[in-house]
Amino acid sequence: MRNHLLAVIAIMAAVSAPVAAQAQSTVQGTVGVAGSGTVADGTVGIAADQRPAFRKYIVQERVPSYSIPDRVIVGGILPETGVIFYDVPQSFGATSYRYTVVNGETVLVEPRSRRIVQVID
Repeated sequence: MRNHLLAVIAIMAAVSAPVAAQAQSTVQGTVGVAGSGTVADGTVGIAADQRPAFRKYIVQERVPSYSIPDRVIVGGILPETGVIFYDVPQSFGATSYRYTVVNGETVLVEPRSRRIVQVID
C-alpha cells in the first residue's frame, strides 16, 4: 500500500511539473520593461488612462479605416497587403507596436507578425 501511494505521488509530481514551469515562464518577462509595450498594470499597449487622448490623436490625424472581412479581435492577424501601420507617438509610451484603424476600430499591432495585440476601446 505504501509503495502504491508513493507511486501515485511520483506520477502527480511528474505531471504537474511542466504545468508549473509553463505558468512561471508566462508570468515573468516584460511587465514594466521600457519599450516592451507592456504597461505597469500588466496590460499590453496603451494604458487605460491614455486611451481617450490616443483616440483623440487618431481622429486628429485622420487615419483611414481599412475594411477586412474578419472580426477585429486580439490575436487576429491582419492581411499582408492593403493595411498601413503607423508609429505610436512616444507621448503615449515607448512601444514596439504600431497602430492602424481596421473596420472602424483602432488597434495596436505587432508589425512583423501583423497580430493584433490590443483593440483600443
